[in-house]
Amino acid sequence: MTDERHPPAEATELEEAFPVSYSIFAMARTHRALAGAELAQLGLFPNQEIMLIQLAASDGLSQKTLAETLNVNHATVAKTVGRMEKVGLVERRVSERDRRISLVYLTPAGRALHERVIAIWRHLEELTAGDLTEAERNAFLRAAGKIRLTMSRGAAERAADSTSVVA
Repeated sequence: MTDERHPPAEATELEEAFPVSYSIFAMARTHRALAGAELAQLGLFPNQEIMLIQLAASDGLSQKTLAETLNVNHATVAKTVGRMEKVGLVERRVSERDRRISLVYLTPAGRALHERVIAIWRHLEELTAGDLTEAERNAFLRAAGKIRLTMSRGAAERAADSTSVVA
């Protein structure tokens, strides 16, 4: 239900003033909702599948390495690992090289979900890009790559600025 004072979310001031940022936000929100619905059928929350895929490719990673690889903070990794450990998808083992470090491994149950997660991502890719021509897909990938690079640089500059203020 909308009224004249509160137009639908897609007709917001943000969309008009910041069309690229708003488009990224709206696409990510929709993609996350689609992924969430499909992943819930496997008992997974969004982003847990990314960790599962990463561990399937390179098992026995530290939480610090997972945080760096997945570009999230340590608290997010700890929470995700804890949830996945609770349902038997991963296990933590103390590193033989450095007893202070805990390494994360997929359990057989976690490994068994890998192909199903890949099938979900294959389906998401079809839903997301199925109507694009090859030229549109390539143009989107070029633009998205450029945007990600620019955003990464901005984040790095902001991190550098915040550490120089503290120092």
